[in-house]
Amino acid sequence: MMQTAPRKLSMVQVLTCGALIVTLSMGIRHGFGLWLQPITQAQNWTRETFAFALAIQNLAWGTFGIFAGMVADRFGAFRVLIAGAVLYGLGLAGMALSTTPLVFTLTAGVLIGAAQAGTTYAVIYGVIGRQIDPAKRSWAMGVAAAAGSFGQFLMVPVEGFLISGVGWQQALLVLAMAVLVITPLAWGLREPGFAAGMAPARDQTILQALKEAFKYPSFQLLMAGYFVCGFQVVFIGVHMPSYLKDKGLSPQVASYALALIGLFNVFGTYIAGSLGQRLAKRKILAGIYLGRAIAIAIFIWAPLSPLSVYIFASVMGLLWLSTIPPTNATVAQIFGVAHLSMLGGFVFFSHQIGSFLGVWLGGLLYDRTGSYDIVWYLTIALGVFAALVNLPVREAPIARGHAAPQGA
Repeated sequence: MMQTAPRKLSMVQVLTCGALIVTLSMGIRHGFGLWLQPITQAQNWTRETFAFALAIQNLAWGTFGIFAGMVADRFGAFRVLIAGAVLYGLGLAGMALSTTPLVFTLTAGVLIGAAQAGTTYAVIYGVIGRQIDPAKRSWAMGVAAAAGSFGQFLMVPVEGFLISGVGWQQALLVLAMAVLVITPLAWGLREPGFAAGMAPARDQTILQALKEAFKYPSFQLLMAGYFVCGFQVVFIGVHMPSYLKDKGLSPQVASYALALIGLFNVFGTYIAGSLGQRLAKRKILAGIYLGRAIAIAIFIWAPLSPLSVYIFASVMGLLWLSTIPPTNATVAQIFGVAHLSMLGGFVFFSHQIGSFLGVWLGGLLYDRTGSYDIVWYLTIALGVFAALVNLPVREAPIARGHAAPQGA
């Protein structure tokens, strides 16, 4: 008797649970810059110490993301999400209780990085790719990315309020409890096929899929562009609060700026995902990166004021995570969805190498020069580079000489 294909989860269920998970995971992460000065001042550490731990966090996120993607593609996202939620709670608690730079790096860096690998886009997008029709895939990815942006808008002010209200340590412990809400939400993403022990059929092994992707020039170009994305957003997200305070602006300006980035990125990511259904995704990506370079250049050369900060944050918000839907939808369109979480994890690893360098160089060069100017100029140059390398990307499904890519 022929085995029938397992039913699929409803789109509403996938997007609701996935969006809430990303809201929590990404929302908490986006506020880490608010802890830079409280922690370094309380512990008498340099900014480079804090920046290095968060650089390790981004590198760990990228590294563990590859393996989280492999596990999610093979056994489903549910188990990965549960493990990620537990690690997130432990990492936040350890971040609050660390007394040495080494322990802080292991908790804020390695533990939270591994946790983010299991609770953010690569894993959620794997579920979307498998459970949602290709005709709506880019749009659905835009919805999930918009949720992460809303999480920033929602959580950053909450984190600022917690720090001022109960202190930086207690604030981290509160968040350690809050992030465990991901555990019940993960039940909503238990894919019927995996739950029944019927993983989706694959035309390729993991090694074959990796060999094919890394030999394909468009995959390499997407990775290069995503490297720049990581460099830019993590440098700005972590160091902009201190940059503004150094310039004499109040901490509230930084909190409002980060919240505005999150708010406007709700619209930016949704628009990018929707446009990806109708326009060439390579052109969308090139436009986003060029727009970032222009916005940063105007921001650092114009007179600084709360108003200029809010305008910059709003413009950057439209461009902040809007690279995520077209990048991941392009990977799915080229290679299919059988190994989407893993391939998305490798692309994201490139993003996290950029994140590592962006956050670490920000702290290192500030400590060496007393200024963030060099890194600001680097973000502009890299934005132009990323715009150029995305233009030659070929989005058509790859020709394999046999069946077309699954879900393409």
